[in-house]
Amino acid sequence: MAGMGRDVVFEDFFPSMVEKLGAEGFLQELCNGFQLLRDGEKGVITFESLKKNMAQLGLGGISDEELRCMMKEGDTDGDGCLSEMEFCVLMFRLSPDLMSKCRMWMDNLINNQA
Repeated sequence: MAGMGRDVVFEDFFPSMVEKLGAEGFLQELCNGFQLLRDGEKGVITFESLKKNMAQLGLGGISDEELRCMMKEGDTDGDGCLSEMEFCVLMFRLSPDLMSKCRMWMDNLINNQA
């Protein structure tokens, strides 16, 4: 992730998930992930809900600094939290292989319509 003080090892399972689940199934899984991490009262992912829910999911080894960087990178409207759309976009951005495949799919779609 950009701006982080140390390298974070991120194994990219998203491309294989898309192949296994299909595009619709993968998007549904992203939405499910958002539901697991969101603040139940506010309906968005806050720093506090991200930290608490990641720990409950067994992913608590990420530092507060890394979580804040993740929130900042995904928070496109500057409100300090992540909406479902911001979360999904962030997950795509964190997957370079998935982004490459999306570009390839879009190029194919555009070329086939021309």
